[in-house]
Amino acid sequence: MSPIIPQEGWIVQHLFYTIDHGFWAALTPGEKEERIERLTSTLTSIRAHPTTQLLTFSMVSPKADLGFMLLTPDLQDANRFEKELNLALGPDVLTPSYSYLSMTEWTEYSEKEEEAAERIARTESLEVGSEAHLKRVAEWKGHMDKYFSDRLYPSMPDWQVMCFYPMSKRRNVGANWYAQDFAARRELMSGHAKTGRKFAGKIRQLITGSTGLDSHEWGVTLFAHDIFQVKTIVYEMRWDEVTTQYGEFGDFYIGIQLSTDELLQRLQLT
Repeated sequence: MSPIIPQEGWIVQHLFYTIDHGFWAALTPGEKEERIERLTSTLTSIRAHPTTQLLTFSMVSPKADLGFMLLTPDLQDANRFEKELNLALGPDVLTPSYSYLSMTEWTEYSEKEEEAAERIARTESLEVGSEAHLKRVAEWKGHMDKYFSDRLYPSMPDWQVMCFYPMSKRRNVGANWYAQDFAARRELMSGHAKTGRKFAGKIRQLITGSTGLDSHEWGVTLFAHDIFQVKTIVYEMRWDEVTTQYGEFGDFYIGIQLSTDELLQRLQLT
């Protein structure tokens, strides 16, 4: 089967399930052990696949019991792995409660090289094309290359607290994000980013695009060591004009990232 690899970025799936504990309780100890071994081997196999990441969560609140975040380059693999996870504990145990499909993406509002070169010359009083100016532009480019790579091909953290929610920009009369010109949208997003930078070291964030793929335009995944920081960053960002005027949100899902053994115990499967 031929791969389906996008021009840039990775496929991202958030998969949340409820567990039929009544069905599980009716299984014999041998049947439970066999299914747990199947789940464990499935997780190990997916994680061993090249350039693939699979994170596991015990979900907080009865919205879901079990959560996965899957990142992989090939849509064929993403689809195959999703089917395997659905049945990893055998039929009739896991019931999907929510899922979201998106892709890692680059932001169009980032500063362009020519803009950075002009800004560096102006703010640092450097002659355009001088050795000092070219050195500073090269430093900027190195930083942006890393940022570009981190956005498109991220390495997900092992931080314990995960928050996922989808969001879109409004198209209402008088508050239509897409009716604003690029410069205005860029200025608003710049202010939004400044708020986010205040949480450096407290929040790790991944914004993925889902226009044409799912119900909203973006998926937002936040990682933290402290759930208070998740609540605080979302609260503070809602005061930015880009959110007060144009933000629309879906449901929020909170999970705790656990190892396989810890997860099985937390879910009361062992």
